[in-house]
Amino acid sequence: MIAARDVCKDYHSESTHKTHRVLNNVSFTMNRGEKLALVGRNGAGKSTLIRLISGIEAPTRGTIERTMSVSWPVGLAGGFAPGLTGNDNIRFICRIYNKPIKAVREYVDDFAQLGKFLSEPVRTYSSGMRARLNFALSLAIDFDCYLIDEVIAVGDQRFVRRSQAELFERRADRSLILASHSLETLRMYCSRALLVDGGRIQVFEDMDAALEAYNGL
Repeated sequence: MIAARDVCKDYHSESTHKTHRVLNNVSFTMNRGEKLALVGRNGAGKSTLIRLISGIEAPTRGTIERTMSVSWPVGLAGGFAPGLTGNDNIRFICRIYNKPIKAVREYVDDFAQLGKFLSEPVRTYSSGMRARLNFALSLAIDFDCYLIDEVIAVGDQRFVRRSQAELFERRADRSLILASHSLETLRMYCSRALLVDGGRIQVFEDMDAALEAYNGL
C-alpha cells in the first residue's frame, strides 16, 4: 500500500525570497496491484508528487507511507550520475539494491540497445538515451510499484512495444502510477485517477469521469 496523508510541498525561491506551495493537503491511498493514472496540466505538480512518492524528496508537511517497494521516477529526465558511464551507473544501482551486476548489465544492454554508449558518460547521452537506460534499469531491478513519467513513447517502435509488454503484460500484477498526456494509454491501463490542479488532488474511481474533468481544465 501507498498512503499519502495531508501532504504539502513548498519550494523556496532564493531570487524572490518567497515560498511557493506546489502541493497542498494531498491525501490518497493505493493498494497493491492497482494502476493509477496521474493527470493534470503542465506545471500542476505531477512530477513533484511522483518524486515525493519515490522518496527522492520529502514532504514539507504530512506523511507518505509505503508498504511495498517503489521505483525511482522513470522518465525523460533520468536519475543518474551524469559524470559516470552507463555501466558505472548500473554497478552503482546494483550495489544499492543488492542485485547481481552481470545479470542486470546483460538485461539493460539487451533491452535499451545502447551498445558502446554504455561505456560513455551519461552526460553525453540524448534525453531519449537516458530514458531508455532509466527504463531498462528500473525493470531489471523488479519493484512492486513503478512510477512512470512519460517514458512509454520514447524510442523506436520496437522499444515502445517491448516496453509496453514488459510493464503492462509481464508485470500486470504490479502497482503502477502513470503520468502521461496520452489519454488513450491512461484509459487502457488504469482503473483510477488522481487529478492534480491548483496544488490539490481529486481522486476519481472512474477513468472516464477523470478524463472528462481533465479535459475541462
